[in-house]
Amino acid sequence: MTFAPRTWNAGETVTAAMLNQEIRDQLNSMFDVWTAYTPAWTSSGTNPALGNGSITGRYMKIGRTVHVSILLVGGSTTTWGTGAYSIAAPFTSANIGVAFVGAARLAGTDTWAGICNLSANTTAINLQFPASTTNTRAANMQATSPETHAAGTSLRLSLTYQSAT
Repeated sequence: MTFAPRTWNAGETVTAAMLNQEIRDQLNSMFDVWTAYTPAWTSSGTNPALGNGSITGRYMKIGRTVHVSILLVGGSTTTWGTGAYSIAAPFTSANIGVAFVGAARLAGTDTWAGICNLSANTTAINLQFPASTTNTRAANMQATSPETHAAGTSLRLSLTYQSAT
């Protein structure tokens, strides 16, 4: 929940409704359920097409802090496109000169641990995993990196970042 605190004036009569809005409602939002959203999945080349696969996202926004979790599962009609993948965050990141880094897990033929990152002033979450089983240097996730993806391949990521607003 994005919130602009009230500016109180000297001599103002404080009411229960004011206190509820300024205190109770803000505290309740921190214990609320996460909000669902459908992230866009794109690439630097030919975009992938989800087909009968699925992509789900959930986020919790407290002030300008955003916690996001995403699950992508490839289906039998998913086409994986070309180029480096990115997945859209629910809000633009703050332009504060840092990249935000989170965890990513890819499960296909093998299971891969990786990272996701969100640069300043963008919504594009980028994904990096080991380039291959023999090359453990980080490489952008693509249709054939770190392995060739197929139906049932799942990508999970979680990230915390500061939003622009």
